[in-house]
Amino acid sequence: MVLGELGEHIQSALHKMASSSVVDDEVITALIKDIQRALVAADVNLAQISEISKDIKKKLAPDALPPGVNRRSAVKQVVFEALCALLDPKKTPFEPVKGKSNVIMFIGLQGSGKTTTCTKLAYHYAKKKRFKTALVCADTFRAGAYDQLRQNATKAMIPFYGSYSESDPVRVAQEGVDTFKEEKFEVIIVDTSGRHKQEAALFEEMEQVAKAVVCSCYHSRGLILV
Repeated sequence: MVLGELGEHIQSALHKMASSSVVDDEVITALIKDIQRALVAADVNLAQISEISKDIKKKLAPDALPPGVNRRSAVKQVVFEALCALLDPKKTPFEPVKGKSNVIMFIGLQGSGKTTTCTKLAYHYAKKKRFKTALVCADTFRAGAYDQLRQNATKAMIPFYGSYSESDPVRVAQEGVDTFKEEKFEVIIVDTSGRHKQEAALFEEMEQVAKAVVCSCYHSRGLILV
């Protein structure tokens, strides 16, 4: 998974820093370069990487740290805060509305854990928040995608919709959302095919699925990138 690999690379960079006999400017510079390489590998926007690097360097400058502070601990805290800021959308999070049909569509890279996360979110809304929740498998590209979602949904006791025979993800998504909307489900989570930036057709498919899902639901909806 992308986030898992990024975490491992960041941990490795911090471990290398902590193993240094002295945490001086040279060690900090090497740490920042390691973090940059990890973020590039995770396909993070270059402008964001540059901003994070400058922020870490500024906060770890000798005159920026309080006297007597443990520099190793300070480095870990600064890096942690920078990565949290990277993940913070600085927007009010989407909140489903009780008694309405709230459609959430997952999109993201292949292997990023969308299907598993869909089930976890569905379980959260169904069991923790007491929403009437369902899952729709609109991933007709990956072999075994529907089986995986079906198994996860069955284990979590979440109603689900999908098809072994229908290859059009737009049709599956729309039929699934329409079906659960008619049955007064409050949270409908749509899983989609994983995609890469080189696959223009999959991006076009994503837009078509989103349009079909939005047209099928007149109330709140959300979009989650994974």
